[in-house]
Amino acid sequence: MDARAIIAAVRDGAGLNAAQAQWFAQGLASGAVSDAQAGAFAMAVLLRGIGPAGRVALTQAMRDSGQVLTWDLPGPVVDKHSTGGIGDSVSLLLAPALAACGAYVPMISGRGLGHTGGTLDKMEAIPGYSALPDASRLRAVVAEVGCAIVGATGEIAPADRRLYGIRDISGTVESIDLITASILSKKLAAGLEVLALDVKCGSGAFMKTAEDALALARALVDTANGAGCRTVALVTDMSQPLGHCAGNTLEVIEVLETLTGSRVSEALWDVTTALGGEALALAGLAPDVAAGSDMIDEALETGRAAETFGRMVTALGGPADFVERFPDRLPAAPVLRPVPCPRAGYVAAIDAEALGHAVVRLGGGRLVGTDRINPSVGLADLAAIGQDCASGEPLALVHAATEADAEAAVAAVLAAYRLDDTAPPEPDLILERVA
Repeated sequence: MDARAIIAAVRDGAGLNAAQAQWFAQGLASGAVSDAQAGAFAMAVLLRGIGPAGRVALTQAMRDSGQVLTWDLPGPVVDKHSTGGIGDSVSLLLAPALAACGAYVPMISGRGLGHTGGTLDKMEAIPGYSALPDASRLRAVVAEVGCAIVGATGEIAPADRRLYGIRDISGTVESIDLITASILSKKLAAGLEVLALDVKCGSGAFMKTAEDALALARALVDTANGAGCRTVALVTDMSQPLGHCAGNTLEVIEVLETLTGSRVSEALWDVTTALGGEALALAGLAPDVAAGSDMIDEALETGRAAETFGRMVTALGGPADFVERFPDRLPAAPVLRPVPCPRAGYVAAIDAEALGHAVVRLGGGRLVGTDRINPSVGLADLAAIGQDCASGEPLALVHAATEADAEAAVAAVLAAYRLDDTAPPEPDLILERVA
């Protein structure tokens, strides 16, 4: 068996069997499969697909390419994952809230993919935060604090870590087969009992239509449940940024403002409580979803989630006073530029993907795998669909490294917004539930 034969089989529509998946995953982990071969494999899967059986085989093979964690804890091991969007920092709110409710959350997260932000990149905006601890330190932090938001080290799903970066730069991010295997290989390797999935749908998501989002949600739920992990998915709206900010530091600030109650993002809060309620009910920590959502509300409102977040940051090397002094502890961009609304009107539609690309071009994401992220740049105070804007009123505030970058971002934001004379209906946040 060799990489060329496996790639050719997938390219020709023959799918991927368990032996081929195991060989290719081990080759990704060991380096026997080259970057060119990995990119060709990803493109073949994107164009031809590997079917449900191939999806399961690839997921399990990538899970087994490294260490699979086991836990001995006094509560259920629970996690959440989002398929990616703009201004989506729910993970940073939900992990400590779940921990405050008695769950244990080893949140194995990824970096930004394409136009979407990455949870790991957001956490690494915090000075000193160690996002790639080894397995023993991960175990210790989860046992002590209740949650740890970290990346997959070389010990956990190394095949996915390799393929994840190649997908980002090879135009193969959108494949349902590859998304499913990538998400679940890391989650299953973390030894989860319960998983709540947030499948995004709309202009800022990889899945632009409800049909595609539902197909991905079903693929994820069926594959995960088949592997023994109790899983539920919510399909949620990404026709606009979820929060008011897009960019690593800016999103961390929005999370901390919400955790501390100084400035609450209602959409972030609502999606957090919806997903948290599902997770707590599935884990047996709440009698039903409504009660679970109430428990997440209480953890956020009382500050218990904020206190847990602060302990997690400290345990992983960040500032001990981060929750109290986060505005002073995070990097700031030197150039701020408002985006003036070109005319009076209501925000009728937003090309959220274009906003994500604008953040990437500012330096807040990667165009190639070797790019270094500038955590301070991004877009803040983004106007939402339905907002009534006066002429000249800011649609957003650009945070940039240079004046030239700011000018380009202003043009990109203006192009991403469509105004109308009548107010559009407000998009629903939760579109579907798949279990």
